[in-house]
Amino acid sequence: MSCCVSPHEQRLLDKIEGKEDIYRASHPRVFKILETFDNVRPMIDIERAKYFTESMKETEGEMLCLRWAKAMKHVAENITVYIDDDNLICGRGGVKGRYGLLYPELDGDFLDIAVEDLPNRTESPFSITAEDAKVVVEEIAPYWKGKTYHEALNKSFPEEVHKLTYDDPDGLNSRFIVNETSSFRSSIQWVHDYEKILKRGFGGIKAEALEKIEALDPLSPIDNVEKKPFLEAIVIVCDAIITWARRHSELAAELAKKESDPVRKAELEKMAEICAHVPEHPARTFHEAVQSQWFTQMFSRIEQKTGTIVSNGRMDQYFYPYYQADVEAGILDDEQALELLECLWVGMAQFIDLYVSPTGGAFNEGYAHWEAVTIGGQTPEGRDATNELTYLFLKSKREFPLHYPDLAARIHSRSPERYLADVAETIKDGSGFPKLINDEEVVPLYVSKGATFAEAYDYAVSGCTEARMPNRDTYTSGGAYINFVAALEMVLHNGKMLKHGDEVLGLETGNPLEMNTWEEFWNAYEKQHHHFLKTAFYQQYVINNLRAKHFAQPMGSAMHDLCMKHCLDLHTPQIPEGINMGYFEHMGLGTLVDSLCAIKKLVFEDKKLTMKEVIEACDCNFEGKEDVRQLLMTAPCYGNDDEYADEVANKVDSLNVLYGQKYAKELGMHNDVRYVPFTSHVPFGKVVGATPNGRLAWTALSDGSSASHGADKNGPTAVLLSNYTSKNYGHRDRAARMLNIKFTPKCVEGEEGTDKLVSFIRTFCDLKLWHVQFNVINKDTLIAAQKDPEKYRNLIVRIAGYSAYFVDLSPDLQNDLIARTAHETV
Repeated sequence: MSCCVSPHEQRLLDKIEGKEDIYRASHPRVFKILETFDNVRPMIDIERAKYFTESMKETEGEMLCLRWAKAMKHVAENITVYIDDDNLICGRGGVKGRYGLLYPELDGDFLDIAVEDLPNRTESPFSITAEDAKVVVEEIAPYWKGKTYHEALNKSFPEEVHKLTYDDPDGLNSRFIVNETSSFRSSIQWVHDYEKILKRGFGGIKAEALEKIEALDPLSPIDNVEKKPFLEAIVIVCDAIITWARRHSELAAELAKKESDPVRKAELEKMAEICAHVPEHPARTFHEAVQSQWFTQMFSRIEQKTGTIVSNGRMDQYFYPYYQADVEAGILDDEQALELLECLWVGMAQFIDLYVSPTGGAFNEGYAHWEAVTIGGQTPEGRDATNELTYLFLKSKREFPLHYPDLAARIHSRSPERYLADVAETIKDGSGFPKLINDEEVVPLYVSKGATFAEAYDYAVSGCTEARMPNRDTYTSGGAYINFVAALEMVLHNGKMLKHGDEVLGLETGNPLEMNTWEEFWNAYEKQHHHFLKTAFYQQYVINNLRAKHFAQPMGSAMHDLCMKHCLDLHTPQIPEGINMGYFEHMGLGTLVDSLCAIKKLVFEDKKLTMKEVIEACDCNFEGKEDVRQLLMTAPCYGNDDEYADEVANKVDSLNVLYGQKYAKELGMHNDVRYVPFTSHVPFGKVVGATPNGRLAWTALSDGSSASHGADKNGPTAVLLSNYTSKNYGHRDRAARMLNIKFTPKCVEGEEGTDKLVSFIRTFCDLKLWHVQFNVINKDTLIAAQKDPEKYRNLIVRIAGYSAYFVDLSPDLQNDLIARTAHETV
């Protein structure tokens, strides 16, 4: 292999030259399965939507949690079950191959329009048969019109909130200014307590619910009206998933009888036996544990649309006792364990998270997925948690040829050197895994918000960069994405934006040409910033009180200790003893800070430019004003460990944390600032004209807590230090920060490169930053893939808390990745 390409690039080049993948011979089963669906456009499966709707029609007037459970039972009894050829794990929610599910409770008001658009859209298209489209238009969508959460939310916003949120009266398209995200998923990212199912089974949870029903006070109105229907829903949903598993058992037995190959016949017979036992009963072996987890995870996906897909939790912890026991008993080795896990990975890869809404699709390009598997970290007792399975997951990530599952490695100050070296080697492989989450930031923050140390030590990564504490976290509502670069544009245009002409959208903060000092300009910006936050918090108040009327989650509730204790659905706004941790999103930090620095430095301090010159240059997108643009780009920039820029960034961040500190309690939650855009920094940039940092009109904003494109010139450690300096560590009102770092393969090659990368990770840990993820790739490879996508169909890149095929991304997002600074030294 050449020294200047990553192992992932080399595998891709070998494929282009017609060579066989170096891992095919040692992973024959999964390669064979992958060939049946990889790079095939996903199909929409309508069965979940069809049977869910049929049941909901029959149960109107009943408690929502009970209706949802009955709908899940109807789905479980009727949805087609499949067992993929060659797979050792079964349980899927739709047609064979790659598929997506419809959730009409979310999108029913415009589902009939959307199914016609999905095959033709640029971002993450889906196919649907004409027959299925007819069922959606004539049978499913009509029932939901007038009943969806999205319609109710749209009607709940007053005009001043609506105009910053939506671009049309029906609320189908976002303004990408103060963007609500709760209407295109039933819940934000989530992690179940899978260990509970492995140890107790759904039969055990059903028995608990039946005992609680028997203990209810027959004369109590609360027990009869609220608690009894909730517990009945738990019983029904437990029966539903047990029924679904048994149907797979029966299918496996039927297929075994017809199978002529004795090896496959034995596999199917074993699958039939396993599916008859789990997830109803506790798992007895590693194979049963993996199957039970997958049934639980997959049925959860059928139950509701969780934002970023329900995550897998700490797999190296809850699977380890079964792995260890089977290895000691001589019935399992690492090769067999890897094969079972990889059968799980291909199951994940076939389920595609389908976003019907145009806004949701723009947020999640390239068939985004975040079914995070968490490894490493610490035990509830605060000891290092790495074990043999931890290293097996890392090995699988280097050898498995797809970007599934999403892998998250927890790092702490005492992480073993072997673990960090293995993490570094996996990062160097070049497919973007694993992303790193820092215990030294997450654990103290969660304790400060009410968790015990044991609960905080046991957190699992969830979704893009967030974390969850199963059985203590109780918040499920999506938060606002706020385009603060748009706020700056409104200051420069007295409440208006170029895209929207003379329409006044924000506060009229005065004529910027009449602002004589930086303090005066900053005060105007602060007013606009607070107006956006006011809008976001208004949205969140309405959202928090509206969602429980439209969504229920009996299966998720069955697995949550507090829900079972208090007989409350997980979507209940306030669950006693729960911790409600939500967020609002700061979009375009680097773009905003660099623009503010340019105005402060060049207009008010050095007086090299006038405010009029800056505004005129931005308004014409710097056409004929390149000299002004170049001068603006000489200002201090965030991401360079520059005290001037980082002080401005800290001041911006303080606006967020102080507002959250003051007003989040009115929402009954922690509404903390987060810097995690997914891919939405691209569509948010499309509504903003040219900015004073030299960014051209309608192009992507900076992503997460990363520097603006090309602005980070002092190396990757300086990016870390700017992140550190810009945070307000004296306040707890903060959540995740997403940080992208791009290295050339050359700068991390060999043992020396591994050592340097480990040191970099240690620095990240010591600075108590939340998250970091890496692309290790050559710019030439990205450019070649953009020019010849068919040759580079299998090029995997890191996007925003997930990895995807580069060629599945929009040209704008491809250009965004290409433009990121590629650091040549660590």
